[in-house]
Amino acid sequence: MIAGADDQIERDSMSEAVAATAHDDHHEVGFWGKYIFSTDHKMIAKQYLFTGMAMALIGGFFAYCFRMQLAFPGMEVPAYGVVSASEYNSLVTNHGTIMIFWVAMPVLIAAFGNFLIPLMIGADDMVFPKINRLSFQIFLLSAIVLLGSFFVEGGAFGGAWTSYPPLSAKAEFSLTPLGSTLWLVAVALEFVAFLLGGINFITTAMNARAPGMRPFDVPAVVWMIVIASVIFMLSVGPLIAGAIMLLFDQVLGTGFYDPGKGGDPILWQHMFWFFGHPEVYVVLLPALGITAEIIAVFSRKSLFGFRLIIYSSIGIGVLSFVVWAHHQFIAGIDPRMANIFTITTLLISVPVAEMIFLYIGTLYGGSIKLTTPMLWALAFIAEFLIGGVTGIFLGDSAADIYFHDSYFVLAHFHYTFFPIAIIAVFAGVTFWFPKMFGRMMNETLGKIHFWGTVIPFNCIFLPLFVLGLGGQHRRIYNYQHFPDLAGAEFQDLRIFATMAMLVMLAFQAVFLFNFFASLRKGKAAGRNPWRSNTLEWTTESPPPHGNFGGDFPEVYRGPYEYSVPGREDDYWPQNIPG
Repeated sequence: MIAGADDQIERDSMSEAVAATAHDDHHEVGFWGKYIFSTDHKMIAKQYLFTGMAMALIGGFFAYCFRMQLAFPGMEVPAYGVVSASEYNSLVTNHGTIMIFWVAMPVLIAAFGNFLIPLMIGADDMVFPKINRLSFQIFLLSAIVLLGSFFVEGGAFGGAWTSYPPLSAKAEFSLTPLGSTLWLVAVALEFVAFLLGGINFITTAMNARAPGMRPFDVPAVVWMIVIASVIFMLSVGPLIAGAIMLLFDQVLGTGFYDPGKGGDPILWQHMFWFFGHPEVYVVLLPALGITAEIIAVFSRKSLFGFRLIIYSSIGIGVLSFVVWAHHQFIAGIDPRMANIFTITTLLISVPVAEMIFLYIGTLYGGSIKLTTPMLWALAFIAEFLIGGVTGIFLGDSAADIYFHDSYFVLAHFHYTFFPIAIIAVFAGVTFWFPKMFGRMMNETLGKIHFWGTVIPFNCIFLPLFVLGLGGQHRRIYNYQHFPDLAGAEFQDLRIFATMAMLVMLAFQAVFLFNFFASLRKGKAAGRNPWRSNTLEWTTESPPPHGNFGGDFPEVYRGPYEYSVPGREDDYWPQNIPG
């Protein structure tokens, strides 16, 4: 393949841009500079990754506690040393908060974004390395504040992860006023951290690409992380304003959400969900990007409809701003508005479904190799489809009257979010582990962990669809007190789901053992163990400081040129001339 004159001019201009952003301080640093206060994007990615893993263990422990309460409730005093009613509310609230804001976002966006963007576009680092370091430091502070709320008088906030007023706004309605405020401060700090990170991701991808790398030579995962960053930055403003008003209600006694003072609690719902539903796509798009990279590599085929996938991602981002009120169908909004949001909710499913079918088209006829990352990628597609199909019922304003706040919603949400926050994360970690750490993970242990996670997951949440259809309402501490709300006759299903959760949690020990044992004794990975095309696989494993040793790669083609007719190798790295 011979580049034309226009391509060469574009490569030359990009080369100048890369040189302008190159760092001159590639010198050896001490322990504190390398591991604690590093400005290297790879180390910051690992800091986000390990912090997210630690928070996932905490969030999983919270789930263990409240699921045990649901399976083995005590009528007055907690049975089996489980939890009290207020503790139950705090655990449920912070489980959701942690898994969304302190696991999915830092790992999918911050960890993978930091690690992959400079490497995949042929840059030596982020364009603002000190801002990058600051973003992680603020994120770490936010995690400390959130966990610290469990140790203040009254305990952690227990008003659900959506923090609806008046429960969250007025001290007389809240058993944990200080915990509520700390929860709010922690979320605000986390948003500041990701705003700073988003600035870096967008600017780096736009301005620091390797010579010759045109927009559609950029891999899908980079595109989707950047689009997700744009969505976050455009949607978070109203929530920040709403959070400030909520903080004023808590601390200063204002009445923004108090009807007695002229306020409106529904205002918070609009401001929260204007951010909250785009937030679903903020974490979904990086997960879809990770899946795209993996299925292309392990089916040895070009990503089917690559440009259409990118256009669909942009369409998802635009539509994500006009679906928020489907969370408020029974909150008293105008039925005419409900009809509009029913249409937009169903409409946004079109580009999402289109992307899934394009992924299936990539698999069709491919030379598929079922490695551990590929198993996770296929599981993501299968499990997310269940979440998408069941969401259609909730997007209909008439049907949602009956489904709202039932365990059907909870099951749907987990079939949407577990593939995003857990399955896609495992796919990405097992795929890029060789590049991050220079060693291979054990495939046998990886597959044991895969099946030990996916099978119990379905055993946990498929029964919850039945519970929801049977009338079980969410956020009930002891269902034996409410026999009309899917009470004692469904207790066996609650116990079954809880036992499945214990099995799934136990298998995470296999992953942790495989992860840390492979760090020390795993087989040396080499530069490109998966025979992939993208630029991160052209440098050493793990990459050195500066990534490419100052010799930036030049790009000649797109990222998915697999099984090209006439080539002896079934892959064609982006930096290899034609």
